[in-house]
Amino acid sequence: MKPTTYNTALYLRLSRDDELQGESNSISTQRMMLRKYAEQNHFTIVDEYIDDGFSGTNFVEVR
Repeated sequence: MKPTTYNTALYLRLSRDDELQGESNSISTQRMMLRKYAEQNHFTIVDEYIDDGFSGTNFVEVR
């Protein structure tokens, strides 16, 4: 039986510890882990959203 395929988007968010290092290691690690999870669970990634530079301590969202 063919597994069900789902469409999904990835949401990657900055770790405060990596905030000052450009695109953070945290973002790269999250991307790798989420892509692996999606592949293992037959999710088709249709988009990716990244908040790199906006931690949970920012109260004003700038986009």
